[in-house]
Parts: sequence; C-alpha cells; structure tokens
Amino acid sequence: MAKKNKKQSKKRSGGRPYVLRLYVTGTTPKSMEAIENIKDICEKYLKGRYELEVIDIYKDPRLAEGDQIVAVPTLVKVLPTPLNRMIGDLTDLQSVLLGLDLIKKRGGEVSWPVRHS
Repeated sequence: MAKKNKKQSKKRSGGRPYVLRLYVTGTTPKSMEAIENIKDICEKYLKGRYELEVIDIYKDPRLAEGDQIVAVPTLVKVLPTPLNRMIGDLTDLQSVLLGLDLIKKRGGEVSWPVRHS
C-alpha cells in the first residue's frame, strides 16, 4: 500500500502545487536515504505546496508499472508538467532541483536558488 504525506498550508502567490511519487524497495539504506533527502528538499523548497507519495514496490509492484519504473529509488514529478523522472538516492541537490524545475540552467550556468518560502 502506498503511503501519502500531504503537506498543505496557505499557497503563496505564484506557487505551483507539486505532486511527487518516490518509488523505493523496502527499507534499504538507499531507499531510506532517498526518502530523507526528498523530504528535506520538499520542506526547504516546496513547503506547503507539495504532495509526496512514497511507494514501496515490494508491497505493491503494480503501481510501478504505471510509471514505467525500471530502477529504484526513482522520483517521479507528476505535476507541474512536464513529467520528469530522477533515479538514485537524490543526494545531488543541483540535479534534483533542476529535475523539479526549481532552478534553471542557462548557457551552462545554473541560476540559484528559486526558493519559495
């Protein structure tokens, strides 16, 4: 069964709601690290405007089929579009923020930070 962690508070003007799914395999060290990392990132950069669903594919492998998960941990950004997938323990903050469209890459330079707090 999937576990949902909804964080809701007053939406900030211009803040887009994020819907994220993190696929993991039980309580392996890599899975636990990915869960901790994405929760920290969400609380720092998306506080009050995200929904994070942690899905253990050991408990419900059918859920992974719908998002075509081939490796875990995998984070799927469902909303806002476009859909994006990130594989790994999510320790590379810059890559995760790029994947979530929270920072932009322009001409090889990364514009930091787009923080909505």
